[in-house]
Amino acid sequence: MKLPPLEEGRLIQRYKRFLADVEFPSGVETVHCPNPGAMTGLKDPGLRVWCSVSENPKRKLKKTLELLEVEGGLVGIHTGRPNTIVHEALEKGTIAELSGWSQIRREFNWRPGTRFDFCLNRDTETMGMLLEVKNVHLLRPDGPNPGAAEFPDSVTARGTKHLRHIAESIEEGWQAGMLFVVQRTDVDRFTTAADIDSVYAQELLRVRKLGVQIHAWVCRLSLDEIKLERPLPIDLD
Repeated sequence: MKLPPLEEGRLIQRYKRFLADVEFPSGVETVHCPNPGAMTGLKDPGLRVWCSVSENPKRKLKKTLELLEVEGGLVGIHTGRPNTIVHEALEKGTIAELSGWSQIRREFNWRPGTRFDFCLNRDTETMGMLLEVKNVHLLRPDGPNPGAAEFPDSVTARGTKHLRHIAESIEEGWQAGMLFVVQRTDVDRFTTAADIDSVYAQELLRVRKLGVQIHAWVCRLSLDEIKLERPLPIDLD
């Protein structure tokens, strides 16, 4: 996924979940922070950050926080980016286990009130694969899983609800998968942050036993582009 032109700044503070103050060469601005999570380790004052700039005259906040730099390199915190990253990867057949589908539909309404990020089908099939995508940016060197990319970084009742719906789809005859998009490279495996949300961790284990595919991929990040680079070992036990 190609990124729009970015402006560099220094983080002053992130607050109220969706706001951040950033110091740019032109002065301090409040920018949109498109991440509802805790952003543990990614909100320290003074971090180098990069923001995209909107040309929409109706937007109150013109800039959006996209990337920041920690000791391990760049980290993508924009939770709206992974679906586009994954769509491009699906079209290119990057993930072998998810390749071979002739139709890729985004924002698929499975049933009233339940929507999945992707539905993958072949022309002759009425049921294909439902795929849910999650952004991952949590790494806790001093936490219970050093070196691991962890999800979630805060309690996610919505995420648990998605898992329960995806389990129901398996029971109805669909194939289903979870794809965790890790927008950082300084990690060696993927696991759940069970100490943060034990319910989510238990539910992910349950749906895997039902047949839901679990994938985790590290991204290659630059100031110009983000794309899936390699799969990560998954440790859920």
